[in-house]
Amino acid sequence: MNKLDKFYRLPSKQFWNGRVSSKDNPNEYWHENIFIDKGIGNINSMSDVGILGYVCDEGVKRNNGRKGAVNGPKSIREQLGKLSFHTEKNVSDYGDVICVDNNMENTQEVFSNMTKKIVEAGQLSIGIGGGHDLAYGHFCGIKKALKKSKIGIINFDAHFDLRPPNKKSNSGTPFHQILNKFNNQVNYLPVGIQKFSNPESLYKIASKFKIDYVPIEDCTLNNMKNIFILVDNFIKESEFIYLSIDLDGFASCHAPGVSAPGPFGFSVEFFRILFKYILKTKKVVAIDIVELNPLYDIDSRTAKLAAHIINMAVTK
Repeated sequence: MNKLDKFYRLPSKQFWNGRVSSKDNPNEYWHENIFIDKGIGNINSMSDVGILGYVCDEGVKRNNGRKGAVNGPKSIREQLGKLSFHTEKNVSDYGDVICVDNNMENTQEVFSNMTKKIVEAGQLSIGIGGGHDLAYGHFCGIKKALKKSKIGIINFDAHFDLRPPNKKSNSGTPFHQILNKFNNQVNYLPVGIQKFSNPESLYKIASKFKIDYVPIEDCTLNNMKNIFILVDNFIKESEFIYLSIDLDGFASCHAPGVSAPGPFGFSVEFFRILFKYILKTKKVVAIDIVELNPLYDIDSRTAKLAAHIINMAVTK
């Protein structure tokens, strides 16, 4: 048995429930179409999409955030299973990577190894969290699979997440770690940055890395044309795109159940338009949705938002 096997939990049908289709119209819902793949590291060669959970909020705790994101993957699956299924794609659930003894670093390593297999199989890798520290493990796995390819990261987020790791990494450090490790093999574009959520020191770090970004003030429907131009130029410089979606980037009326809520985030409509625009480029190889905290969710509003984002990605 591999010493890291204890950080992995097999997928289970019990997390996928919903309305049962009629005999005349079978398999109309997500929970009836999801493939449950048993066995550590097993990848279904017939699948087009692979979902992997990150059951960890250790990084959120280290970053002084609200505990509870550890249950995010379970809540997302519960809401996703209820949705109508409108695609010919095959989707596999590859289970969860779990944090044992607060060892976030090993958790990220296992997530990275699983992601590598998913991407190498030509499947869209969808990570569900869990804290935003998921992003470091996710990106490392993508990079192992795509090797020397230049990868562009578009991060929908209120925060830069560029804090230096210092003694220990956390949910606020993943993109600093990625940029330091991979240097000119990666481009980074944060969308939705809120000034009151990022101290001046982080703007200086962004400047040091020569990062362009979209402030929340520019994330409006009236400004979509300018956003498209910026995103087009960014995507042209990358062979592949990885989308990271921190649910705290949305206004808290849309996403109350997050680790760090804020009232002035972007709207669901702004996100939907830009998200679908990016997907049309056919360069997206991985997506993750992070920071869902079910303890603070209202009517499962945030979990439903996460589920609909995944549904949009798969039915694009």
